Amino acid sequence: MKTSPLLSAAALLMALSFNTQAQPEYDQIARGNYIATLGDCTACHTSNEQQPFAGGVKLQTPFGVLVGANITPDRETGIGNWSYDDFRRAMNEGVGHNGKRLYGAMPFTAYTKMSEKDLQDLWAWMQTLQPIDHPVETNQLPFPFNIRTSLLFWNWINFTQGEFKPDPNKSAEWNRGAYLVEGLGHCGTCHTSKNLLGGDKSDLLGGEVVEGWYAPNLTASDHRGLGKWTQQDIVSYLRTGVNRFDIASGPMADAVRHSTQHWHEDDLNAVAVYLKEGEKSDEEKPEPLAASDARMKMGATIYEAKCSACHSPGGRGEKNIFPQLADNPLLNQTDATSLMRVVLAGSRGVETDVRPTAPAMPAFAGTLSDENIAAVLTYIRNSWGNAASPVEAGDVKKMKESLQ
Repeated sequence: MKTSPLLSAAALLMALSFNTQAQPEYDQIARGNYIATLGDCTACHTSNEQQPFAGGVKLQTPFGVLVGANITPDRETGIGNWSYDDFRRAMNEGVGHNGKRLYGAMPFTAYTKMSEKDLQDLWAWMQTLQPIDHPVETNQLPFPFNIRTSLLFWNWINFTQGEFKPDPNKSAEWNRGAYLVEGLGHCGTCHTSKNLLGGDKSDLLGGEVVEGWYAPNLTASDHRGLGKWTQQDIVSYLRTGVNRFDIASGPMADAVRHSTQHWHEDDLNAVAVYLKEGEKSDEEKPEPLAASDARMKMGATIYEAKCSACHSPGGRGEKNIFPQLADNPLLNQTDATSLMRVVLAGSRGVETDVRPTAPAMPAFAGTLSDENIAAVLTYIRNSWGNAASPVEAGDVKKMKESLQ
C-alpha cells in the first residue's frame, strides 16, 4: 500500500516522541501532528497527496463553492506571513491574517473550544510543513455571499467564542470525548442540522444532509441515533470503518481514512463514552407500515430477488461484510438521502490499515425503476424492528438526476 507523505511524517515524528533523548520541541511537533490528525486537517486542505496541505479541496455548500486554503508556510500562497496570534485568532474567532473573516465551512465555531496548549502544538507542527507554492482562490461564492463583511452578522447569530469547559459532574474520559466531538473533531459541522444561514441549530448531532449524503443522528436515541450501538460498535466503526450496523462511505469514509483510524485507543473510547451518555433527543418510535401495504408487498419481492443473498432473508447481514439491516437505527433516520444514493449509485466501503480490502455495494439505477427502489427502501425501513416514513419515487428520481 502506498504511504502518503503525511503518514510517513507522522510515523517519524511519533518515533521521535518516544525517544527519551529527543529534544522537547520534537515532542511538541509530534503532538501537533496528532492534533492535526484529530482535527482531520487533510479533509479540507489536501486535494493532491503530492502537495499535502496546499489546499484546493472544493467544498459544496448551499450558498456556493468554497475552496480549502493552502496552509503550508509558503509566504506567497500559504500562511508563511502569519504569526501565531494570527493563527490563534483564526481558530478562536474566525478572523484570519489582516482581519479577513472566515466562512463557517472552516469550523472555527468548533475549534474555538481548543485548548491553548493544543493550538500551540498544532502551530509548531505546521511550521515544519514543506512550503508549497499553490495559489488558491478560497471564496468562489456568488454575490452577495462573497461579501465577507456579512460574516459580522453571521457570527453574531451563529458563533459563541470560548474554550471548552469540562463538566465537573462527568468523568475525565467523558470530558475528553466531549472535547473531541464538540471541539477538535468538529463532528457537529456535519451531523448537526443547519439554519437558513448555515449555522448550527440547537439539536446537537441530530443529523443533516451534507454534500448529497445524510450525516446521521449521533445522539443516544435508541430508534434514530446510536442507542443500539455499543461502545465497541462506535470504536470499531471509527477505527476500521466497519461495524455490525454500517460501513463508512461518502464523506465519512474520508474521515475514517485520514483521521479516526489513526486516533489513539483511549481517544476512541472517550468519544464512545461521550456519545453513549448523550441525551436521547428522539420522539416516540412510530409504528411500521403494515405488511399488507402495496409498497411493502412490492418491496418484499424486490428485496428477496436483489438483496437477500447478501443481507440475508431476515436482514441479519454478514458480520463485517454486509451490514445488519434488522433493528438498525441508521435505517430509521428521518432523511433517506444516503440510502437512496447507495442503492442508485452503489458504494465501496473505506479501506483502512487494518481492513485494506473493502466490501462493495452494486448500483441498481440501471436495473430498478424509481418506484422499485422507493418500494424496497420503504420495505427495509419498516421491517425487522425498523419503522420509518415511506420513501417516495419522486425523491428517488431527484437523487438520480443529481448524480448524473
